[in-house]
Amino acid sequence: MIKTKKRKRSSRMHGRKMGTHGYGSRKKHKKSGHHGGGGMSGSGKRADHKKTLVTKLYGHGYFGKQGITSRGTKIDKRKRINLPDIEFNLDTYVKRGIAKKTGSEFEIDLGEYKILGGNESYKLKNKLKIKCKEASESAVEKVKNAGGEIITASKKL
Repeated sequence: MIKTKKRKRSSRMHGRKMGTHGYGSRKKHKKSGHHGGGGMSGSGKRADHKKTLVTKLYGHGYFGKQGITSRGTKIDKRKRINLPDIEFNLDTYVKRGIAKKTGSEFEIDLGEYKILGGNESYKLKNKLKIKCKEASESAVEKVKNAGGEIITASKKL
């Protein structure tokens, strides 16, 4: 006599140690390699399994917080730079074309930046002429003491 109906695998494979249903190890029977399973599993809080795939498909805005925040919690996104950092990077600024050296003075164009004074004890060694969006009082004072000037978008300081 020939069997006409075979039991389904799910009902046959329910014994002890049968979480694999004949596929060997559990990880062998998942979609897309071994990253957690099919769909979006494996893309959770501490997992990096599928981040590259998801960012490729949906863009970099997929992960992280989205939504509306109150105006009070908005992040100040203005660009700022300290005077010590400017002086430390003068050579790179000249190479990149951000600064020009005319005699003993450096002319620097930092269009969108606010210039900050840095720490209180810092003294400028070079004469600087800086074009910027805005500047703090301490920065203006330090540049003047070194013999330079700061030109903001609104006025000369």
